Amino acid sequence: MDFDVLIEIPKGSRNKYEVDHHTGRLRLDRTLFTATQYPADYGYIENTLGQDGDPLDALVLLTEPTFPGCLVMARAIGMFRMTDEKGPDDKVICVASNDPRRDYLQDIGDLPIYERLEIQHFFEVYKDLEPGKSVEGANWVGRGDAETEIRISFGREVKRLAAESAGASPHDAIVAAGGMGQPTVQDNEPTPRLEL
Repeated sequence: MDFDVLIEIPKGSRNKYEVDHHTGRLRLDRTLFTATQYPADYGYIENTLGQDGDPLDALVLLTEPTFPGCLVMARAIGMFRMTDEKGPDDKVICVASNDPRRDYLQDIGDLPIYERLEIQHFFEVYKDLEPGKSVEGANWVGRGDAETEIRISFGREVKRLAAESAGASPHDAIVAAGGMGQPTVQDNEPTPRLEL
């Protein structure tokens, strides 16, 4: 299953950029309060609606960083399920579909454990110093569950667009489509803890 990921933040950045969905332009949301940097290119899967009411987040493991606004044809290898101060906030872990250097990555278990722990550590601490922000429970699921969530998120976006076309407000359309709701994929793999 291939899909487009719009990159908002390149690997190594502390700046958190977000696409303003009203204008279509990139906006600097904030610089991370911690000394952490994004461990891979970060953005969202186009034409999806995640459980948090935003497009489904994606982390793309690439050989070289890209740039904000770059479209990457990607495929999922797994998903990092987490909850932040607003609720469910899944992160689909992807590789570029046409990168032969990453062909060996077919499922999350193929990613070396230390790389998984780096990604996990980043998402567990990147909001630590920000007032009112937090990250709570987190765990990993495999490619099958990630692809299921992507398909569901494509469906949510279709429902959101239909609700808006029928006259619903943007917020009501998101709620009607199932955004801002409960997890739709069951957890199947416990999260390994970092031991230093």
